[in-house]
Amino acid sequence: MIPRTFPPAPSWSPDGHRIKAELDYGRGPEKTWVYGGLRVRDGHQVTMTAPSRNSVFYQQFLQKLEQANPAGVIYVITDNLSSHNSLSTRTWLEDHPRIRHVFIPVGACWLNLQEGWWRIFRKAALAGKSFAGPPEIDQATALATTQLNQRARPWIWGRPPPPTRRLRRRYVYTV
Repeated sequence: MIPRTFPPAPSWSPDGHRIKAELDYGRGPEKTWVYGGLRVRDGHQVTMTAPSRNSVFYQQFLQKLEQANPAGVIYVITDNLSSHNSLSTRTWLEDHPRIRHVFIPVGACWLNLQEGWWRIFRKAALAGKSFAGPPEIDQATALATTQLNQRARPWIWGRPPPPTRRLRRRYVYTV
């Protein structure tokens, strides 16, 4: 997420033509990344915002995942980003044997159940909003995570079965 502001909508010129204005947009130091994890069994989510997408912040996120899951092995299904497979991350993972990485094949993000969750999360936290800075993005992320965790359910692969329709009246014909 990048905090950005847009200039007011351009008005009409005196001769009836629309005035075109350039979009006020820049990729400055105010960039914010959102890390997210989904526990598929119960739908519980863990999120974290960071000013950069590197190994240090990824390891902090893994630490947060480990704290949120106190028992058992944790399988982290992830893409092939360099920070996920860097030397420092692999060294960190050796000290944390409960966390095991599973890399999805390149170009097959649809295999990851979390992609559906990201869609829901972006809609709840980020869609249609304008942020003045990273603290607002952090607040929106925390609020959306709390709200989504309150109504969390287990995630199931595939489309749910169609609802069964009960007939209000049954007619019996005799011949």
